[in-house]
Amino acid sequence: MEKIITTEKHPIKLWLRDIDADTLTQAKNLANLPSIHSHVAIMADAHVGFGMPIGGVAATTDIVIPNAVGVDIGCGVCAVPTSLSEIDREKLKQILGAIRKTIPLGFAHHRHSQPAHRMPAPPKGSRISDLPIVSKEYESALFQIGTLGGGNHFIEIQRADDGHIWLMIHSGSRNIGYRVANHYNDLAIALARKYGWTQGADQQLAALSLDSETAQKYLLEMKYCVDFARANRQLMRETIEDIIQQFCAPVRFGEAIDVAHNYAAKEHHFEREVLVHRKGATRAGLGETGIIPGSQGTASYIVRGKGNTESFSSCSHGAGRRLGRKQAQKQLDLQKEIRMLESQQILHAIRGRRDLEEAAGAYKDIEEVLCFQQDLVEVVTRLKPLAVVKG
Repeated sequence: MEKIITTEKHPIKLWLRDIDADTLTQAKNLANLPSIHSHVAIMADAHVGFGMPIGGVAATTDIVIPNAVGVDIGCGVCAVPTSLSEIDREKLKQILGAIRKTIPLGFAHHRHSQPAHRMPAPPKGSRISDLPIVSKEYESALFQIGTLGGGNHFIEIQRADDGHIWLMIHSGSRNIGYRVANHYNDLAIALARKYGWTQGADQQLAALSLDSETAQKYLLEMKYCVDFARANRQLMRETIEDIIQQFCAPVRFGEAIDVAHNYAAKEHHFEREVLVHRKGATRAGLGETGIIPGSQGTASYIVRGKGNTESFSSCSHGAGRRLGRKQAQKQLDLQKEIRMLESQQILHAIRGRRDLEEAAGAYKDIEEVLCFQQDLVEVVTRLKPLAVVKG
């Protein structure tokens, strides 16, 4: 931990040295909510989000805050090792081409609905019909499962320090999570206006009382979206494994690691059961395996949690943005970013100025981000990018 801010209703514990003014304001807004338990934790990759900083962790006693989970519910990363220790550049190009033809990217969906058994089951004790937004979006979601999405979502083929090739996928719950998030945030705002609950609502932190039926519906639908996001990554992973097998057979794939970093979960911290909101933060319980991806020009890391209670057993979910998307497009040097990637012989996804929003220069230094959280995790494996597909 780098420092503690004690000027607000609840302390803010920071795992970064420098925090920009907008992100700090959001952290303070969160720390002044009456239902916050103990303190607010801000991870090393933190940057401004909607309402709550991305890279923030907050435990609440009697409310759930939809914007403290975010619109991409269940977004996360999966990684799997392969038996390959060599893969030549031409085969990498062929694999990337096959991935782009097979997995819809950005706003694209499948042309045909996917088998229903690929969809997750509803949370225990509930039915799809009990989930109003999920049931409404279910048929559309059949066309979206197994698709990457846009923004910072990616597929990477990487090489570990021991020489083995890995596959990594970063994606979320697509439109179904977005619809659920916005629906319940809108309901929380409407309730705040009705009853005059200005605190929180004015800072994009409108909340639902856990005693309410609406909050319980949100938690069920949120859980479904977390499971959908995991199923989405699993289908993509299996598809990519088949592609790699076509070009590099025989290949054995190890056990997949899959971690979400946008969700809320009941946990026990500081002598009380609370609802821990992780928005762009990864659970890092004692001995728990996590994934901290870098940018397309830097290493990613498989880590092991130390179970640090001060961070609510959490760590960063990545390197974190240094520049906003529009800022990166305006400020970064396109040719410099391309040269940096090509000097490392990375098959990258930078084609034009618009792509600079996901250039390595738009992100914080992953090594510095790791340095700030040595009390939260230890590094197990370092993975360097070889080839990248971006949404």
